Amino acid sequence: MPRHKTQTAERPGNRRADGIRTARENLPAITIYTDGSALGNPGPGGYGAVLLAGPHRKELSQGYRLTTNNRMELLAVCVALEMLKFEGSDVTIYSDSKYVVDAVEKRWVFGWEKKGFAGKKNPDLWSRFLHSYRRHNVRFVWVKGHADTVENNRCDQLAVAAANDRAHLLEDTGYVPGNGE
Repeated sequence: MPRHKTQTAERPGNRRADGIRTARENLPAITIYTDGSALGNPGPGGYGAVLLAGPHRKELSQGYRLTTNNRMELLAVCVALEMLKFEGSDVTIYSDSKYVVDAVEKRWVFGWEKKGFAGKKNPDLWSRFLHSYRRHNVRFVWVKGHADTVENNRCDQLAVAAANDRAHLLEDTGYVPGNGE
């Protein structure tokens, strides 16, 4: 008899006590594409995100008066995850940001969190990210920016357009000028 048994983990709330499947159990996997942009770095910036689930598609974007590219890359992921309605969703996020993808996939962000993000940039956004990240089953895939990934290119268009939309730019209250971001 093996010491460890492999089991398929059920997500909480998917099956009623009588074993009948619920609607949540049949949700499609969610695919998210994200991108961030800053015109100047720091300068006006924006993010774009495309969320895909079965036949559903949602595009998100917002611009900010003064921010950095890395903040917008990370904010795109935060906002996209916060849009998800059901906890425990299976999510694949495609991003051209090595900053974001490597921090999560190489598990650096969890060490930063244990040390209170001491000396790290964007602690406000990393904390926000981790809150949403832990609600779902998330994996990241790095894609080359400005290449042949149609949805990543769409996110870039959304992010740049948001950064250029001077009439609707918000204040990035977490950006700290001179912080070396």
